[in-house]
Amino acid sequence: MDRVFEHWFGLQLHITDDCDQRCEHCYIFNDPSFVGHNLSFADIQKVVANFESFCEEMACNPHIAITGGDPLLRKDIWEILEYFNQRNIRFSIMGNPFHLTQQVADRLFSLGCEKYQLSIDGLEETHDKIRKKGSFAATLEALQVLKNSGIMSQVMMTISKKNYMETPAVVRLLEKKSVHNFAFARYCPTPLDKDLDYISPQEYKDFLSTMWNVYQELANGKTKFSLKDHLWTLFLFENGLFQLQEDDMIYEGCGYAIHHLTVLPNGEVYACRRFYSSIGNALKTPFKEIFFGKEIEQYRDYEKMECYKCELFNYCRGCPAVSYGTYGSFYKKDPQCWKNIDSKK
Repeated sequence: MDRVFEHWFGLQLHITDDCDQRCEHCYIFNDPSFVGHNLSFADIQKVVANFESFCEEMACNPHIAITGGDPLLRKDIWEILEYFNQRNIRFSIMGNPFHLTQQVADRLFSLGCEKYQLSIDGLEETHDKIRKKGSFAATLEALQVLKNSGIMSQVMMTISKKNYMETPAVVRLLEKKSVHNFAFARYCPTPLDKDLDYISPQEYKDFLSTMWNVYQELANGKTKFSLKDHLWTLFLFENGLFQLQEDDMIYEGCGYAIHHLTVLPNGEVYACRRFYSSIGNALKTPFKEIFFGKEIEQYRDYEKMECYKCELFNYCRGCPAVSYGTYGSFYKKDPQCWKNIDSKK
């Protein structure tokens, strides 16, 4: 079907918990209550139909990021993707590099895969320690495979105290590889963490300054650098590169419970996958009922947020998941926000 809506709504659809990596920062396997699931093909169809109906009612275009675990570990992955192709649904994949052969990538492209997201979490030694030995080399090979197939490549880096100083070198490497898009997100503490890998507010501000200079240096290259972290807004504002509007609309900042949701392999819906934020089940309840339901309202109770009175509130709000992982509350001020904090502390 053809859709002509101006706006989009994103769904992160976890179709499996099966994964051949055990990353140090993984919020799935670091959950003490973890029980692996696989969303059956019939249930995937049910969730997708539910989501399409919601987007139709809300007059927005659906975009689904298929992930896990590693989606390519599903034995019925091609049947699933054929279904997406037949429904003319835009989709991307977030997965691992180990099964992404040229033949697989070419078939993904033919079925309409727009983008494939891989992860690099530092230079080779650091990355392999965080993820899995051999993962760094496999990821670089997979990026070339994606380039050959015509699928857009995106690299996400999860930064922490362990690896953030390597980010400029990673970016320069990826630009040479003509990666389409690069972004980083901060490490989100999990229930089992003993060391929060804490980056101080001043360190993070200095890091953003360094990365801005690197991005300017590489601005004419083939790689687009997404300013995914919402604290970029504070950095740009303080440097005269961001202007406020004169109304009270929410323009930017975290889109959880606003324009994207997550479905887990058991059908449970989260406002944000990076922390416990269950708001319903897509196998039992229409998305529209979930989106306007009582459970989701706590994530839009903006007046409870400690940064509510900040002039950048409608554009930033930091990362509620990082706040939750650090303090146990998503209403707390972002722990890396340097605004109104003495840099000596």
